[in-house]
Formats: sequence, structure tokens, C-alpha cells
Amino acid sequence: MPNFHYKPDKPLSVLIGNLKTVSSRLIRKEFPLLASKYFYNKHYFWTGSYFVASCGGITVEQLKKYVEQQSTPEN
Repeated sequence: MPNFHYKPDKPLSVLIGNLKTVSSRLIRKEFPLLASKYFYNKHYFWTGSYFVASCGGITVEQLKKYVEQQSTPEN
């Protein structure tokens, strides 16, 4: 997992939004054929939701359930 520094005076939602924006741009640039096939007809790449938990605040089962309930792109 990459290390990064985050200033706690910034809202966590801003960090998540920035990560999604940058990663979306990089993925679309690196894989233009796949991106155009699956995502260019949409105004978004990622869903608007995100999940944050502290190290001891959630079980693996809860995390797995959350991830499984996320919507997937339509073919």
C-alpha cells in the first residue's frame, strides 16, 4: 500500500474526492480503449460513496458486506 501524508485539518471527503478524480484521469489515460468502452458515456468513473473505518472499528465481515453491496457498471 502506498504511503501518503494527509493533513487532518482538511475534510476527509476532500481527500477521497481528490483520490477518485486523479485515479479516474490516470486510468482513462492509461487504458483509453477500456475506458471508452465502459465509462466515457458516463459523467463519473467511481460511485459517489466511500468507506472509512479505523483499524479497530469494523470487522472483516462488515467490510466485505459493504463492498459486495456496491453497484457495478452495466455492460
